[in-house]
Amino acid sequence: MTESLPVIDVAPLFGRDETRRRHVADAIGSACRDNGFFYATGHGIAPALVARLDAAAREFFALAESEKMQIAMARGGRAWRGFFPVGGELTSGIPDRKEGIYFGSELDERDPRVRAGLPLHGKNQFPVRPAQLRAAVLEYLDANERAAHAVMEGIALSLGLDAQYFRTNYTSEPTILFRIFHYPSDIPSSMQWGVGEHTDYGLLTLLAQDDAGGLQVKSPTGWTDAPPLAGTLVCNIGDMLDRLTGGLYRSTPHRARNISGRGRLSFPFFFDPGFAAEIKPLPQHAAQIRDDRETRWDKQSVHAFNGTYGDYLLGKVSKVFPQLRHEVIS
Repeated sequence: MTESLPVIDVAPLFGRDETRRRHVADAIGSACRDNGFFYATGHGIAPALVARLDAAAREFFALAESEKMQIAMARGGRAWRGFFPVGGELTSGIPDRKEGIYFGSELDERDPRVRAGLPLHGKNQFPVRPAQLRAAVLEYLDANERAAHAVMEGIALSLGLDAQYFRTNYTSEPTILFRIFHYPSDIPSSMQWGVGEHTDYGLLTLLAQDDAGGLQVKSPTGWTDAPPLAGTLVCNIGDMLDRLTGGLYRSTPHRARNISGRGRLSFPFFFDPGFAAEIKPLPQHAAQIRDDRETRWDKQSVHAFNGTYGDYLLGKVSKVFPQLRHEVIS
């Protein structure tokens, strides 16, 4: 595992110096073509905010499971948010060795998407303890959304598109999902993965991780470690960007296992197309579509999919949580 992921300073994407913005875009494009992953510095998310979120999350996961289950996902209604225990989430039909909390954009009953009854939209569930988790999560969502829009501008420029292409066509009202995962420590010889091999579903993932390590990215030569680098976010592209670019930018499989001897926290923020957005290849990349089923972890090609992002997302999430199909999707 001698390969390493590139580290890219994305700060110029928040400015107006077009030369610097295009230099960053070129670096992002190279990373997306090579392996679909890179580290980002200069993302604008304050270390103090990450520390507050980390501290509140650790306090929550230290609670008795009976108290954590007060915000169980089954109580979240169609928004499908809240806590799940270890083994409550599946990857390729196998229970993951992690517990977590699902969040998303905080939407009240006046939001048109909530009024329309769209699954995975609505209000979050927050625990009574620790009280500070709510404020930390909502502030973190806002900070990540700003960072994600900036990175997507870099991705657009790297594809020869207008910087606002994705905001105009796909993310004016993005589907935002945020998770806090806690991976209990495993013995080094354990073969059970905290989360097994998978790709992400949407456009872009921004991941903060603690210093325990355990994340691995699949490359043509094997699995590459993606160790924590202080102050960075791990950025990776998802299935929908793979589809839009005809496979030019790849949604790369990754997995995680915690053998650090202590609990591991990770904070993946998923920045995805609007629920009703039709996902079609970009005209200049339509001819590049390839049948990638044999190399995909799930043996299903993202390029064979037709429909809205909501269709794709529900099909995927209902395999992670089979009960979602019965309780939320109608």
